[in-house]
Amino acid sequence: MAVRHRLIKARPGVVWDVLADGGKYPQWVVGPSGAEPVRGQWPQTGAALRYEVPVGPFRLSNETIVRRCEEGVGLELEAHAGPLGTARIAIELRPWGEHCLVIVDEHPLQGAGGLLHNAAFDVLIQLRHRAMLARLARLCESRPENGRSGAKDAERGHGGTEPAGSPSGRAGSGHA
Repeated sequence: MAVRHRLIKARPGVVWDVLADGGKYPQWVVGPSGAEPVRGQWPQTGAALRYEVPVGPFRLSNETIVRRCEEGVGLELEAHAGPLGTARIAIELRPWGEHCLVIVDEHPLQGAGGLLHNAAFDVLIQLRHRAMLARLARLCESRPENGRSGAKDAERGHGGTEPAGSPSGRAGSGHA
């Protein structure tokens, strides 16, 4: 299991807005070229995006499905990578002062990824997460609304130090 975090110098509402925009998926996720909705309204539970990932001379057609969505707090995705199998990717947003702590937890579920999963595989996932979180940070920190104190955050329960409905500040991410 690979867990990585990054403090993004943007309000949680700004980070959520980027995650909730399916068109921005290939801008922050490492690998996909383009993304198109397959079903549902991203990021609602059951919604899916299809995209291609170039692997050497080949192009894999992949799909990511939203398995859990807690608006402004967390998103759990299931990535289908064809013969490589599937993976669970949980993204948790925590208010951290006036910024957002983003925690990504990924592990393979089935297929070749699950069979080959080991410490070396986790290192590769960590490298991918580092790049992914850097991309997400660039997108969020460069947004014009990042500089404004916003009613959008207050509406989503991000005006204080803890997510709405979560007395501990940890929003039931499903982590064991």
